[in-house]
Amino acid sequence: MTIKLAIAGARGRMGGTAVLAANEAADIEVVAALDYKYDGQFLHNETVTEMEDGIPIYTSLTALKAAHNPDILLDVTDPDAVFVNASEALTLGMHVVIGTSGLTSEMLTDLERLSKERQKSCIIAPNFSIGAVLMMKFAQQAARYLGDIEILEMHHDRKLDSPSGTAVKTAEMIREVRAAHIQGHPEEQETIPGARGADIEGMKIHSIRLPGLLAHQEVLLGGEGELLKIRHDSFDRKSFMPGILLAIREAVSTTQFVYGLEKIID
Repeated sequence: MTIKLAIAGARGRMGGTAVLAANEAADIEVVAALDYKYDGQFLHNETVTEMEDGIPIYTSLTALKAAHNPDILLDVTDPDAVFVNASEALTLGMHVVIGTSGLTSEMLTDLERLSKERQKSCIIAPNFSIGAVLMMKFAQQAARYLGDIEILEMHHDRKLDSPSGTAVKTAEMIREVRAAHIQGHPEEQETIPGARGADIEGMKIHSIRLPGLLAHQEVLLGGEGELLKIRHDSFDRKSFMPGILLAIREAVSTTQFVYGLEKIID
């Protein structure tokens, strides 16, 4: 069976890479793109140079669904747009894969409800890199033994949300095995507000945004006389493609709401 895929955000860096990766897969076909600026145009040339025929672009998901009946919508836009797109896609009877971080807990709750109501899968991953997921799992394992933890996440300077979804997901996974406690000196004071970073049950998260970076994270776990560092670096958006393809294939075989790629690689 060939999986018919529509992509929202296909003209972006991540979306363009996803188009190429999906069309190189024998079992996936990109049938259309959703973009609110380019209705009636085609996705080709500078974005997908390897393709002879352009992919039609729609501004209406309803029209896209009627014309091509895709099985899945892959959305790699921004949090506000992705929530609207995913909600409509589920309502229209499409499975959804989301590769965007920054969704609020309320958005996640609403998407989970829609997924269950419509009996369509919704797979959301803060990070689609297999290596990044392993980094999170290893950090969770280590946190059972070294409970004083700080997370340093570094991304390109065009990223909108901070801390990153990967950092928050890492902290959430660690929180499952780590007893909440205050780290550092109990009477420490910030002479500049925010100097110690964001706080999740005593863990600190620090965000860096610089040109030249893509997606990087380091988890530091401290103990008496020792420090464990667990780090992952993505240098190219191609690193996210195996995870995206895995999620696309998983989406057509389930009707579940899934938050986190680690749930489907176990």
